[in-house]
Amino acid sequence: MHNFSSGSPPHHALRDLAKKHGPLMLLRLGEVLTVVVSSAEYAKEELKTHDAIFASKPRLRKICVLELLSPKCVESYRSLREEELSNFIEWVRIATKAGSPVNLSSKVFSLVYCITSRSAFGKKCQDQEKFIQIVKDIIVFASGFNIGDFFPSIKLLHVISRVRPKLEKMHKEADRIMERIISDHMAKATTAKVGEAAAEEDLIDVLLKFHDEHGDTEFSLTKNNIKAVMLVIIFTFCS
Repeated sequence: MHNFSSGSPPHHALRDLAKKHGPLMLLRLGEVLTVVVSSAEYAKEELKTHDAIFASKPRLRKICVLELLSPKCVESYRSLREEELSNFIEWVRIATKAGSPVNLSSKVFSLVYCITSRSAFGKKCQDQEKFIQIVKDIIVFASGFNIGDFFPSIKLLHVISRVRPKLEKMHKEADRIMERIISDHMAKATTAKVGEAAAEEDLIDVLLKFHDEHGDTEFSLTKNNIKAVMLVIIFTFCS
């Protein structure tokens, strides 16, 4: 960890270390061993050529690429994006006319979240504002420095920092909201007509096609798997 004590940004420190030790390094960050890849060639070897070795869920990655992020799927949400962007522009127009200062950063974050969450959930969820705040708080806490992450065996550090208990509380609340959203989608799927279900399909509906809580099929997703995928998508687009 002393390699990051110079005051330089972490990516600059890693660049300098790579120049000295090569593009593939194993660093010990406290008690945590971390592999650092600093070249496109090595990254390709890790993420593409040997993807089956490094990726714990290669089938899940394939579903995300072919089902969730395909050009056809992205294009299907065009009207949704246009609607949210139109609402945002109207808000800016009204705020500008009022002549008072506005927090554009917060509003842009809300815009991105609304587009992402509506693509994922199909509609604005009941606890949307609460969920937005949870996402913001988790991003802030997760991106900050927490000494307990580097010395996981020293439980006292987690107690002193209070970061982990706060994150666990936020995760529990986010999980509650996600659980209700998935249950609503499952209930809707059992009552919807075939044509209607296909027309209104969102990202959760796509993942629920592979849902099997007992894992009896060759490839299946539990509710927790689906929650994890959706949270990754939301955090990726909102961070």
